[in-house]
Amino acid sequence: MSQYIERYQRRKLISSYFSVVLSIALVLFLLGALGLLVLNTKKMADHFKEQITISVFLKDNAKPVEIEQLQKSLALAEHTKSADYVSKEDAAEQYSEDIGENFTDFLGYNPLKNSVDVNLKADFVTPEQIEAIADDIASKTYVDEVSYDKPLISLLNDNVRKISLWILVASAIFTLIAVLLINSSIRLSIYSKRFIIKTMQMVGATKIFIRRPFIWTNIKLGMLGATLALIALGVVLYYVNSNFPELNLFQDLVVLLALFVGVFALGVVISWASTHIATQRFLNLRTDDLYY
Repeated sequence: MSQYIERYQRRKLISSYFSVVLSIALVLFLLGALGLLVLNTKKMADHFKEQITISVFLKDNAKPVEIEQLQKSLALAEHTKSADYVSKEDAAEQYSEDIGENFTDFLGYNPLKNSVDVNLKADFVTPEQIEAIADDIASKTYVDEVSYDKPLISLLNDNVRKISLWILVASAIFTLIAVLLINSSIRLSIYSKRFIIKTMQMVGATKIFIRRPFIWTNIKLGMLGATLALIALGVVLYYVNSNFPELNLFQDLVVLLALFVGVFALGVVISWASTHIATQRFLNLRTDDLYY
């Protein structure tokens, strides 16, 4: 009979530890994923900004030396990420592939123009700076037209600001939720041992002596939960980087390491603080109050 009770208590204890570790791991994983999103918000926004193309259409009488000089000057400009020359023949071929038929045969001539496609660095993709760059390019005598999507640029910048703000708000809310959930799991674990705590106190054990094993146990559970969360986070990070290599998620290894250390430290600190507060609460309760 005593062996059965002992096995039952052991299973109950393992189940209690498992629920604490699982809750800590899940909460810290979500918090870490949100941290990755916060750290890479600008990088993702920059990636989309740099996909916007300014098309510089050239006059038919533009000389090859002028075209080459324009392309080189644009490529070397501080605001340029890339500048690629597209001949009217290449443009017609690409357009024919897009629409599924050769429109030059139908028209009898190629109405397209030679052009230089310019992609700017993300810091210069604002309505004011792009307009100034476009006006400077358009002032050249052999440039026929400078075209870009003005509404898209304004919309992109507005959305980036809004998304960044909401991500920061969500980060603060999720951090608070993480603290509350981990605290609740640990408090429930301590609650099941409230009679043991009070018994130890009644036989003369000091509060520090009573708290120490509970704190150390839950710190180890917090470390285990944080480790599981970081492993899952690393797998997700590797998967996203493999499928979206242009984001270069592993470029800032110091920042990633700081995030992982922060998540691990948060698991330990919350476990310690929650255990300390929970045990102190039951130590201060009267014996009659333990039944409520």
